[in-house]
Amino acid sequence: MNQQHTDERSRIREAMDRLLAGQPTSSNGSLTVVALAAEAGVHRMALQKRHADLKEEFYARVRAETHQTPEVEKRLRKEVVRLKEALKDSRAAEAESRHRAEQMTLAAAVLILRRPDKQDQLAPSNVIPLRPSGD
Repeated sequence: MNQQHTDERSRIREAMDRLLAGQPTSSNGSLTVVALAAEAGVHRMALQKRHADLKEEFYARVRAETHQTPEVEKRLRKEVVRLKEALKDSRAAEAESRHRAEQMTLAAAVLILRRPDKQDQLAPSNVIPLRPSGD
């Protein structure tokens, strides 16, 4: 590790301590990665990419020290619930579509297999048969 990398990690850990103590100096004090990056004076993507272990450490400390669920986790849990509901709805719609397709296939088979001697008496006068009546 180079000196800049070591310095960033030190600043991030100090920022964690300030945020968890409720004494922010450079951010809004929320317990998020965005606030942590602002508090440490590092770019948010540097925290996400180069110091992902510190990001996870921060969230673990938030859970342990404040007994709170991090906002990111709350949002993800809501999204999981929403996606599960959407999947359930999608599966129900698929089952309904399959049922309709089966019914249409059966109805088509009945119509194809039904061979009246003469043109179907039940058909309206404006229906033209697909096969000539002299099969």
